[in-house]
This record gives sequence, C-alpha cells and structure tokens, in this order.
Amino acid sequence: MEGNFENLKVMVIDDSKTIRRTAETLLKKVGCEVITATDGFDALAKIADTKPNIIFVDIMMPRLDGYQTCALIKNNSEFKQIPVIMLSSKDGLFDKAKGRIVGSDEYLTKPFSKNELIGAIEAHVG
Repeated sequence: MEGNFENLKVMVIDDSKTIRRTAETLLKKVGCEVITATDGFDALAKIADTKPNIIFVDIMMPRLDGYQTCALIKNNSEFKQIPVIMLSSKDGLFDKAKGRIVGSDEYLTKPFSKNELIGAIEAHVG
C-alpha cells in the first residue's frame, strides 16, 4: 500500500482545523507535501502559486462551499486537469451526483481512513 509520494503536492481544503490536521499528518507520513486552505477563496488564491497534483475539498464550508469551489477549479483552463476529491460527512446519492455534476473526480465520506486518502491519490495521480 505504501506508494512513493515524494514531491507530490496535495491540497486539503476544509474549514475544520481537525480535518486539515488529520489529513496533513497522514499525507506527510507518506511523503506528500501538503498545502492546506480554510475555504474556497483561500484555496483558489493558493492553487495558482502551489500547483497541487490533487485537491481534497470539504463540501460544507462557509462563504464558498465545496461544490462551488470544485466548479471554479474545473472551469479554469489552467487547473481543470487537477483531480478534485470531495469530502463529505454525508454519504448521500444526491451529494455524490451533485459532486459529479460540478466535475469532481471522486467522493469520500468522512471520517476517511488513511487507506481511502492514499487510495484516492493512487487512483487519480498517475
């Protein structure tokens, strides 16, 4: 399971400090460089500078939710090839469908496991 993720840049967008810290800890252990953002606006400002290889985005966020953030990323010609993985505390079909509509590449339900995070990265970052 332990792939080599050296130099892989992963962005985690979540308004929860706990989730950001959990994801960051798990990902750093396997060698990823982690960029965190507290919401969609924060993320969009950082994407251009950091050029992440993959983005995990929480759905429920103030100001700009995960669907809006994903749509903005996917509508930008410079960033649209970056895989976007939605994170949600709800495991609803409606949410998954809505995630697909805005262009997300995968949908993980919180609490996610280390294997789910790593699996998503392996699936989407060749």
